[in-house]
Amino acid sequence: MIVGNTVLYGAIEGECYFRGIAGERFAVRNSGATAIVEGTGDHCCEYMTGGIVVVLGNIGRNFGAGMSGGIAYILDENDKLKDLHNPQMIEIENIGSKDEDTQLSDNLLFSDKERLEKLLKNHLHYTNSKKASEILNNFDNYLPKFKKIMPIEFKKILLENLSSKEDEKRV
Repeated sequence: MIVGNTVLYGAIEGECYFRGIAGERFAVRNSGATAIVEGTGDHCCEYMTGGIVVVLGNIGRNFGAGMSGGIAYILDENDKLKDLHNPQMIEIENIGSKDEDTQLSDNLLFSDKERLEKLLKNHLHYTNSKKASEILNNFDNYLPKFKKIMPIEFKKILLENLSSKEDEKRV
């Protein structure tokens, strides 16, 4: 374990990259920070309201309990996420190999592949992570093993906003 419990509690901005495993409640109440870690304890992303979290290893139970905003990407190599997440407010999505939007978008609905690759490159740059290097060297093989976690209601709001903007363009 490289960082202890409740790291990023209430974080509102910034980036952090941890080459190692975090303790319990990593990114609890995160409302805007971006973070990569190589494993976590229980309750990761609990009550998260914003930001982006990437986990490149094992997670504990009750992932995403009370998560109402932001997104998380989990490398789910052993297909265990389905048993460890809290399904009341979040859903698990696969990440496609091709995004419709090829530019990195600020909209969290799009550009998952590009966003994830950029964050992995940052992680490698800042930490010299062997895990990040392995993933980037075999990115097309690893991509299907990543899962995107997004709060259900947050996604609905993003989709409604997108639809409203498209309607405005037509007028």
